Amino acid sequence: MKAVVCHHGDFQVQDVAEPEPGKGQILLNVLRCGICGSDLHARHHADELAQATERVGYPHIMRSHEHVVLGHEFVGEIADYGPKTHKRWKAGRRVVAMPMRRTNGVAHLTGLSTQAPGAYAERVLVEESLAFPVTNGISDDHAALTEPMAVSLHAVNRSGVGRRDTAIVIGCGPIGLGVIAMLKAKGVRHIVASDFSPTRRKLASAMGAHVVVDPSQGSPYEGLEKRGFIVNAPQLFDMALDGMGMLRMTPLPWEPLWRAAEVAGVTNPKRPVIFECVGVPGMIDSIIAEAPLRSCIVVAGVCMKQDQFFPVNAINKEIDLRFALGYMPIEFRDALHMIAEGKVNVAPMITGTVGLAGVDEAFTALGNPEKHAKILIDPGKM
Repeated sequence: MKAVVCHHGDFQVQDVAEPEPGKGQILLNVLRCGICGSDLHARHHADELAQATERVGYPHIMRSHEHVVLGHEFVGEIADYGPKTHKRWKAGRRVVAMPMRRTNGVAHLTGLSTQAPGAYAERVLVEESLAFPVTNGISDDHAALTEPMAVSLHAVNRSGVGRRDTAIVIGCGPIGLGVIAMLKAKGVRHIVASDFSPTRRKLASAMGAHVVVDPSQGSPYEGLEKRGFIVNAPQLFDMALDGMGMLRMTPLPWEPLWRAAEVAGVTNPKRPVIFECVGVPGMIDSIIAEAPLRSCIVVAGVCMKQDQFFPVNAINKEIDLRFALGYMPIEFRDALHMIAEGKVNVAPMITGTVGLAGVDEAFTALGNPEKHAKILIDPGKM
């Protein structure tokens, strides 16, 4: 079969061996596959990525000298089943699947390992247990975005954001746009998006952002003080002095009143939830420096270089710093159903489609934020 093989950062369409489904696996004819930011990192920073994953006990991520078929955001139709499968769906049924499968008893990440070739190809193998049927007649293009939208849903879930919170999304590439869409689907009432690119700012509005900011002209944190956020230490000091002053004026013991207020959630300042979706050195430090006190920062952008920030700045503001990676199976399922039920509109994100021969050109085009957000691969397209 035909597949796009990555070797030392170069792409070539080659004839590769037909995949054969093993125990518990399904063979899919690939209908669409998205080009992910992780694929861009894998192409140019495979060795650094491998070193990072080896530190957490997974030594099988691709190396630059290996021949690897990328692709982990895909939808396909069932072509065949391997042994010991339940054959839950008929041949030809469209499914999406979490990009993980076992080879020789070892779990591997599909599209990021030589042991689990991905979907930049005519066919790909998936685990039956990790496959989900496409419903409601949604298009192949939209179904292919299940995986990246699951990533965004996981980041939103990790944040603990509520409907009445203010969410600020820094960076409106595919990750940021997905986060905006999931925030909107969750009913968050005030979503601020920031990006230098005019095209991406338009996409942010289309995906559900209420306020869109060009950081060269203004700050995404502007106006937060008027919305009741604590933006400097003197405000916090005044809050403590005024609060205790009022409590001491009551004839009742102040401690039970404080504990009751604590249970009601009124003793803590309001906090914005800030999503870092850029992934370049200096972004975390910049957000910490500008964020209001008690902010929750969720890092969803993948930075492949060493970074630094001043811990004392985060300490003085009591910043809650969280990191998000991947998703849980239920989030993958939920992302698919949110797309199918119209709760999430992924259409604005899709800006192009290429065949296997167009992958190299597509990677170059994705470097220009004014032209593309998400490019899909159609293996059947010349």
